[in-house]
Amino acid sequence: MYQANILLVDDETAILQLLTTILEKEGFSHITTATSAEIALSLTGQHNYDLIILDVMLPGQSGFDICPIIRQQTDCPIFFLSAKASDLDKISGFSYGADDYITKPFNPLEVVARIKAQLRRHMKQTVSHESNVHSISFGRFEIDQHSAELTVDGHVVECSAQLFQLLLFFCENPNYVFSKEEIYEKVWGAPAYNGDDNTVMVHIRKLREKIEQDPSKPEYIKTVRGLGYKFVTK
Repeated sequence: MYQANILLVDDETAILQLLTTILEKEGFSHITTATSAEIALSLTGQHNYDLIILDVMLPGQSGFDICPIIRQQTDCPIFFLSAKASDLDKISGFSYGADDYITKPFNPLEVVARIKAQLRRHMKQTVSHESNVHSISFGRFEIDQHSAELTVDGHVVECSAQLFQLLLFFCENPNYVFSKEEIYEKVWGAPAYNGDDNTVMVHIRKLREKIEQDPSKPEYIKTVRGLGYKFVTK
């Protein structure tokens, strides 16, 4: 399950319904829709979004018109959605501040893949920027990627390479829910088999003992019942 907030802007309700259904099936649960440029601008002025899909041909102002305005408010990935498929149209879209350009009709699976890729890329860029490239700090702890050191409350804490990689994975993917299988495959770099669930659970328990003030009531690494784990930023 993904915790990303996504805004879909299109005057065709059928397109909005299709994209919403596809994204919900893929685990995205925070989806907002808008049918006009006016509504979209109102929403982006009031809320923070992690990704925006913006139709080019909107009533009143076009997607090209409002993209620069939205870009002044957020650096989140923006996709243009359009039936115009010429190279000139695509170049125009990127020049207005978009990160991707999807042509209609579109392959739903390709759209989902692009969304996930952009969210991953944006999250890594955000963490890198906020952490002065080499270090990542969350509340009482900090990790240094160059020295592979974990510091908690100003003191260096012994941490195995695998625990460090697990913590780094969580820090680079905050507020996303990952199953134990997904965590194993991404951190250990191998397919998850029977018994690997326990490996993940043990490592998470050890990690909580190092970074949580009260491991029995974790504030950072939360268990999402029936789904997996989520690293929560403060």
